[in-house]
Amino acid sequence: MTDVRQAISAARRLVVKVGSSALTTAGDGLDMSRLDALVDAIAERVSREAQIVLVSSGAIGAGLAPLSLGTRPRDLATQQAAASVGQLALAHAYAESFGRYSLTVGQVLLTSDDVVRRAHYRNAERTFSRLLALGAVPVVNENDTVATEEIRFGDNDRLAALVAHLIGAEALVLLSDVDALYDGDPRDGSTRRIAEIGDESDLYGLAVGMSSSGLGTGGMVSKVAAARTAAAAGIPVLIAAAAEARHALADARVGTAFRPAGARLSARRFWLGYAAGSTGRLHLDDGAVTAVVRRRRSLLAAGITGVDGDFQAGDVVDLVDPAQSVVARGVVAFDVAELPDLIGRSSHELPEEQRREVVHADDLVPLRR
Repeated sequence: MTDVRQAISAARRLVVKVGSSALTTAGDGLDMSRLDALVDAIAERVSREAQIVLVSSGAIGAGLAPLSLGTRPRDLATQQAAASVGQLALAHAYAESFGRYSLTVGQVLLTSDDVVRRAHYRNAERTFSRLLALGAVPVVNENDTVATEEIRFGDNDRLAALVAHLIGAEALVLLSDVDALYDGDPRDGSTRRIAEIGDESDLYGLAVGMSSSGLGTGGMVSKVAAARTAAAAGIPVLIAAAAEARHALADARVGTAFRPAGARLSARRFWLGYAAGSTGRLHLDDGAVTAVVRRRRSLLAAGITGVDGDFQAGDVVDLVDPAQSVVARGVVAFDVAELPDLIGRSSHELPEEQRREVVHADDLVPLRR
């Protein structure tokens, strides 16, 4: 067994995410045999003194049959209505299933506001910490009943990656109807299963397809994106089939493992780099990109070539290179209206009250490409 799989199998605190396609069918709603099998695997891991947070899709899928909806609705209002019915059914099903093991379930419904806003992020962190300390299994879902297009996570894979760092998880396990990452369409017999992703270069040239199910909003694209986010923050990740949940949680010998890249980010730096909402862009020249990304220096006005957006001092902005790629994120020290007169100028050319960093190194997080 490789060291990354050993780390996943030995983790004392994990986030497990399961997709809609693994729990529901369009015609019949929740498949209790699948849900019970997942709970069996989680309960077995909990019996080994592990703490698990379950991020579960399926609320909308669970609401389709009771509302006589044959397929997942496309409009937001009907999705919210289905989620309203389905969230109750899903929570009840989990409570009943975990109850077979005398495990208590706590439902946690989140919108992206709960991790984008720093105060909400800390509140969520405290809630999870207390639930786990009390021996409960938190079951998390995006709050589809009230979420709008502007505040949606878009898929629960990203939500799982954010929750994994928020709770200080030692591993993230993403379960779906696809058993691993392949170098092409897994339905093509000539494709090769990828056992491990060591770094970003291992992803070059891979054709990452979507799930065949019409029930979920994610797919392999979103799982790889979530795995990259978690791995970049120092968390090992396993992508596996929900049907192999017992093996995934017992010894992590199935699926595709993602090796963590470097040390774990602090909660604040992770929030800044991956969770906070960006309100603008600062365009950097090559020298500033080198200083910010490679040397981890503060961003000065001299290295900025342009400004986009509508932000105030204290907001989070993206830092982009000349090729328009986002290379870092940080807390800007000036309002957008102040910057046009400052950009491109050296500190000694500026008034004394403006001779400060545009983004201080302590408030700046370089991002892996």
